[in-house]
Amino acid sequence: MSRVDHRGRHLDRIAEVRAGLHAEKVGYPIGIRRTEVVRVTSVGSGLLRVTLGGPGAEGFEAHAPDEHVKLIFPDPDGTLRLPERNGSMLRWPRPALTSREYTVRRYDPVAGEIDIDIAAHDGGLASDWAREARPGDGMHLAGPPGGLIVPDTYHRFLLAGDITALPAIARRLEELPRSAKGWAFVEVADATEEIGLSAPEGFEVRWLHRGDLAAGAGDALERAVTSVTVPEGERVYVWAAGEAGQIKPLRRWVRDALRLEKADHDITGYWKRGVADFDEDDH
Repeated sequence: MSRVDHRGRHLDRIAEVRAGLHAEKVGYPIGIRRTEVVRVTSVGSGLLRVTLGGPGAEGFEAHAPDEHVKLIFPDPDGTLRLPERNGSMLRWPRPALTSREYTVRRYDPVAGEIDIDIAAHDGGLASDWAREARPGDGMHLAGPPGGLIVPDTYHRFLLAGDITALPAIARRLEELPRSAKGWAFVEVADATEEIGLSAPEGFEVRWLHRGDLAAGAGDALERAVTSVTVPEGERVYVWAAGEAGQIKPLRRWVRDALRLEKADHDITGYWKRGVADFDEDDH
């Protein structure tokens, strides 16, 4: 009796969703790989881009702008524990190992390079590592476990977030058809954190400067997003991410004002003020 090869099933599902009407999260087979730092560069004043490569980067899969990987760090005593492959999934050790989750900003299969953009802030585990990283340093990546596939069939797209969401917003703007229309709102400290974006001509891109306010404070993002008027009869997709409390009002807005179906928006808390290694799925 011959076995059926299901390894490419997720690719078929991705193609189906892209050709459909509604967004859907599609899972990929999850891998664990050892990569090496190729270089570290600054992207504006707020992001550190760590480019990873080496033999371990071969065969990496990247299909969606909001997909993420976990960077695996040694425990405080220096011990490096890793998840183990379990079919198309990973088995994670207990107690929980030390990891941080980041968006895949770019994957270049020809060069064999993976870019991870990390928001620079004092005292952050990954941020401190990125500042000290040197070419040849090793880093284990787990994932991506999947990604949100958004069809191009929406009339408009609304993207919003703070600097932690900027890598996903920048990648989605690059990957949208050049005929796409919509809005992108990004809250940053000031003009030095703004970066070049490859947005379609039909997009309004607005940078929101929070000035002296602490990251995750203030309502500038909420006010900008909720001022949008979607033309009558058009379908819109809304994607927003950032500090959990700051973006919470947007969930109510898409439900009550826009009356969007669940499949037509994704609003995610990437971090929470005062909470290290925040995971929205745990709250």
